[in-house]
Amino acid sequence: MIVACMKAILLAGGQGTRLRPLTLNTPKPIVPIFNRPFLHYQIDLLKQVPEIDEVILSLNYQPQRIEEIFGDGSALGIGIRYVVEPQPLGTGGAVKYAADGLTESVVVFNGDVLTQIDLAAVIGMHRDRRARATIVLTPVDNPTAYGLVETDAHSNVRRFLEKPRADEITTNHINAGIYVLEPDTFDRMPAGVPCSIEREYFPSLVERGETFVAHIYPGYWIDIGTSEKYIQVHRDIMDGRFVAAPFQDLAPATKAVSPGARIDGAAVVEGPCFIDEGAVIKAGARIGPYSATVSNAILGRNCYLGRSVSVNGAAVLGDNTTLTDYTRT
Repeated sequence: MIVACMKAILLAGGQGTRLRPLTLNTPKPIVPIFNRPFLHYQIDLLKQVPEIDEVILSLNYQPQRIEEIFGDGSALGIGIRYVVEPQPLGTGGAVKYAADGLTESVVVFNGDVLTQIDLAAVIGMHRDRRARATIVLTPVDNPTAYGLVETDAHSNVRRFLEKPRADEITTNHINAGIYVLEPDTFDRMPAGVPCSIEREYFPSLVERGETFVAHIYPGYWIDIGTSEKYIQVHRDIMDGRFVAAPFQDLAPATKAVSPGARIDGAAVVEGPCFIDEGAVIKAGARIGPYSATVSNAILGRNCYLGRSVSVNGAAVLGDNTTLTDYTRT
């Protein structure tokens, strides 16, 4: 049996403006989820499909920072290649630019999507239907906040609705940012200029009557691109709603402590929580559930908190922030 090879394109060129100040010094694709750069989780998912022999990272913002972490992919067991946009090209333009010269089917991921989807099942559907494009859709509770995608009884994509009014809603399915595409359809997108895959490429497939199908995925899916969602994904992992390191082998409400962390015996540490390498928890400190040293907040790298500091209320501190003694946020 001959298995056709495939490529994967990860759209990792965004500046992550919704996550600032975390992304001022760190590109959004490598902001840490606990102690791992985010892109590791997407690459882990791609590695579950043996046909995918190369991951192409489509970059624009601080590309050298990302390449320093992943190299050529040999340490991860999958080839990694880097394509840097000459200018921001939008989702469609980035795909076309990164896919130059490709002839095999391409799996595309938006660079801020975390999910546990069975990617092999999506690819299987794409091949069984001999589709020109396959899009993953996921249901949401509040359809008015999103662009929606209508399908028929045979999973064919029929229409895209951009943030419809309540009386226009016919579905609660949204674009999950995961696709399987055939490169010979990319002539629908202009070369070298910004283009939207959602607003230009996909509607063109519908208009031309191409075989364009949807895989509905009701499982775990999240866009980590805001501070609220970034906090949520950490809690979801600690609660077991998304299975990932460092909590995948631990019981619920467990403390995950790196070997290099130092915790004074007089400190109080309550799970679930994560204490990373190099952390120092002194006597009198209390680490509550879902926190490290703060509550409902995000700290960038190398932050310093003085004595009796209180950081609450979804605060976001950028790298190297210093809060002096008794500061309240």
